[in-house]
Amino acid sequence: MTDTSQQKAENPAQISGTFGLQALVFALVAAAISNVYITQPVLPVIQQEFGVSPSQASYTVSAVILGISLANLPFGWLSDRVPVRRLILVGGAVVAAAGLCCAATSNLLLLVVARFVQGLFVPALTTCLAAYLSANLPLERLNVVMGSYVSATVAGGLGGRLLGGWIHPPLHWRYAFITAAVLLIIATVMAAWLLPAGRRAEEGQADGEGFLALLSHQELRRIFLVAFGGFFVFSSVFNYLPFYLSGAPFHASTQLITLVS
Repeated sequence: MTDTSQQKAENPAQISGTFGLQALVFALVAAAISNVYITQPVLPVIQQEFGVSPSQASYTVSAVILGISLANLPFGWLSDRVPVRRLILVGGAVVAAAGLCCAATSNLLLLVVARFVQGLFVPALTTCLAAYLSANLPLERLNVVMGSYVSATVAGGLGGRLLGGWIHPPLHWRYAFITAAVLLIIATVMAAWLLPAGRRAEEGQADGEGFLALLSHQELRRIFLVAFGGFFVFSSVFNYLPFYLSGAPFHASTQLITLVS
């Protein structure tokens, strides 16, 4: 019996077609990324509600980005050693639970801490999934499925902003966290149920270079610096825009700020 046959015998519901895998990857990554930018279009509302400065309100976005940046490498290491379905279950549960805490708390510090925790566990749903795909798919399928992965990061970012500032009324931004948590729980359960067990990255890349070795390549350092610079400017501008547009002379509504950001 082949490995694939054994996996299907263990879980008959596992998907094998490229389209099904694309849909599953898209749903999980979009649901995870939607949690990142929920508060961005409603930063002026949060500032007013909590009575804080713009910079303090912006921590509700910055804390998530900080958590992701700190946790990406550790989760990349874990993805080589722990089954991906287990990591996805843990990551989805923690991100959703922290999101529900964000919806319930009336303390800005607790809100920022919960957002930081979300950021710490988002890579369990994104970085670990990317490592799993690279270790288990042939190149021709990997290119197609990773296209869905990249598209999902864009759709998730847009979806999170729409949830926070457009779909829900401006003064009820907390409900966006509940919606995002429910969607993430659904996507997490589907992924844990339908993803084939596969092999861990270390089983197929035992002789691969580590992160420090990759940094020794000058051409890669340039790429990393370009990505860092681009995202640095992107995050700064889009955290500043809601406050700029909400003040004079624009006095823009939350819905309009959402469309711009």
